[in-house]
Parts: sequence; structure tokens; C-alpha cells
Amino acid sequence: MEKGRKPRLRRFFRFAVLLGAALVSSAAIARDLMPWKAANHALVIDAYELNIIDWEAMLTDRRIAAFISKASDGLPESFACTGDHGGDTVAHCKTMWRKYAVSRELYQTRRMIARANGLLWGAYHLARPGNPVDQANHFLDYAEPRDDELMVLDIEGIDAEKYMSLEDAAIFAGHIKTRTGRYPMLYTNHSTARYIAANRDRFPILSRLPLWYARYKPGIRNVFPMGNWDNYALWQFSSAVNCGKRRCPYRVTGTLDDIDVNVAPVDAKTLKAIWAKGELLPEKPMDKPLLIATADAKAAAGLGVDMTVTGSIGKVSIPLGLR
Repeated sequence: MEKGRKPRLRRFFRFAVLLGAALVSSAAIARDLMPWKAANHALVIDAYELNIIDWEAMLTDRRIAAFISKASDGLPESFACTGDHGGDTVAHCKTMWRKYAVSRELYQTRRMIARANGLLWGAYHLARPGNPVDQANHFLDYAEPRDDELMVLDIEGIDAEKYMSLEDAAIFAGHIKTRTGRYPMLYTNHSTARYIAANRDRFPILSRLPLWYARYKPGIRNVFPMGNWDNYALWQFSSAVNCGKRRCPYRVTGTLDDIDVNVAPVDAKTLKAIWAKGELLPEKPMDKPLLIATADAKAAAGLGVDMTVTGSIGKVSIPLGLR
């Protein structure tokens, strides 16, 4: 009796471990594979001044929990309509008028409508080359963020001639912290996030900002940049890039195909609780494994997940076909 019991107990405990790992893995899969299809994941809209929105129609979608608007763009525009301005003073003044009169009034109006209807509000700064402190001040002057509103730094790439350098981005984030007591969220694409994660010793602030991750694929389990990031804070999964008349990951009533749609890894109630915290993520030791435990990997393999396990010993890929 005793001899037969021990193997059964070992098999039971082994099954329990694998079952627990499978449950963890299945939850992660749901989070990382088209989570916008799950009704308990909150959706977030982000827009710039040229997006057309029928608010009455859009607000009928009860899954939308928040709205993030473009605020400032690079350095503050000159309000002087004299001078050459690249040979086209008229065009310069038109740009100034649109960006600093019409668009700012639109920003304030959208905020009033969104908040009045119970949506969380956020604002982002499109980062350009130029003094990062001046850009941070410009953002705060434009957006006038309240304590319960999200702030975002938008970095579109690592080419410092086209976009704010990552070194300047850290200065921008630090200045926002100095003035408001909170850090901004970081919005960026896969390649930039991956670069920051791989060089997190060089970017100790950027690599610990909550990540708003732009990637227009159905799954991210095997490509997420990780580093200090265990998860995305928001995932921008739909935009004009992958949304058209025939096919779209998620259509938002009252908007056109060019609207950006994002999903949170949590429900609306949880999202509200963490929305505007502005805290840095914990820093992971550089010599520790960064992704998943062996049991989790085995369980995920049994579920057919394609994942890459990275750690201090190197990189091991388990290709199982999920893309």
C-alpha cells in the first residue's frame, strides 16, 4: 500500500504544479493574444486634432474607459508672423493658428466631454529634437494635467535627427516628475521598446516607465521587449495601419478607420485605480532571468504557445506556431 501511494502522490503533485502553471499561462495567453476580444479588458481611445469623432455615437460603446488626446508637439511654436520661416510666412502662420488656437480649444472641449461622461483622461506629447526641458514645460502649459490625468511621452523612434533622443527623453521625464511629482507613461513602438529594454542599464528611467506599446499584430507573447517591463500598461493594437473598410481589429462607433484603439490588461475599475499613479516600475537585477519560469514554459508549450525564454544563460526559443 505504501509503495503504491508514493508514486501516486508524486504524480498528483506533478499534475498540480503543471495545472497551476497552465492556469497562469492561459491567463497570460488571454492577455497577450487578441485581448480586445475579451469583454473584461478595458479599451482606450487616443486621438489627435484631425481625427473625426461623433461623441454621442462613440459613447454608446461601454467598453471604452478612457480617452488620451494629443497635446503638444515638439518645441513651442513661435507666435511671430514676421520673418522668412523657410520662405513661407503665410504657411507658418496657418500652422501656428491651427496648432495653438483651434487644436488647443479642441483639446479642452474633448476633455470636458470625456470627463463629463465618466471617461478617464490623458494627454501625450509628441517628442521632437530640441531642448527637452522646454518641451516638457510646453507640454505642461498646453495640457494643464490634473492630478487624476495620465501624462504620456510619445517617442516614435531612435533616430535623434527625426525624434527626441532617448537621452533627452530621460531628461523630459525627469522634468515632468520635478514639476508634477509624477512620471509620464512611455508610448513607443516595438523596435524602440526592444532597444530600450536591451539597454536598460543605459536608460534606467525610460526602461522603468509604464509602457504604452504600439504593435499591430494579434499576439505579442513571443516578441514583447520585457527588460523591466513584465507587461504593457496599454497596447495600441488598431489604427489606420491595420484598419480598413473590409477588415479591422475593432471598430469604434462614431469614428473613422484612422482612430487609434488600445487595450488595457485589466478591467475598467482596475484601470481607474492605477491610471495616473506616475510611478516607476521596479528595477530587475541585470543577472536574473527576465521572462518566465520553467514550469510556466512547459505548461504554455502544452497549450501550443510560441514563446522565447530569455535569461542570464542566454536565449531559448520554443517555436510552436502561434503568431
